[in-house]
Amino acid sequence: MLFKKTEVQQVANAMMNMLHEEEIDIVNDFHDAVVAKDVPKIDELFEVLLYDIEDHFSTEEDMMEESKFYAASIHKAEHDSMRKKVKAIKDAWDADKDAQKVQNFLEGDFKSWMVLHVARWDSETAMHLGDSM
Repeated sequence: MLFKKTEVQQVANAMMNMLHEEEIDIVNDFHDAVVAKDVPKIDELFEVLLYDIEDHFSTEEDMMEESKFYAASIHKAEHDSMRKKVKAIKDAWDADKDAQKVQNFLEGDFKSWMVLHVARWDSETAMHLGDSM
């Protein structure tokens, strides 16, 4: 398990909290497969993770656009940065099937990014959105 649900703060928008909880479950399953070096499972769950990240980010971006959130472009840039990192680690995985590289990414960059991103950008975005969406 990479994340305890309490490590990622709740925000003032139920939809965003639901997206975060789903992603935590997916990332934890993926991390378990990576730690076990279960290559077929990693291949399968990498696709699930990529889909979930895109769905999560796109949903938030749509909400920001619809509500005219003042810092939407900055928040989206944060998403775009992580999209690039995840794509790069997926490309590396496809090339060499090195589970340790993926594990290092998840336990380092990804985990710290998610905790900080939710605390900073998602929290502020959620306050702007409220629970109206």
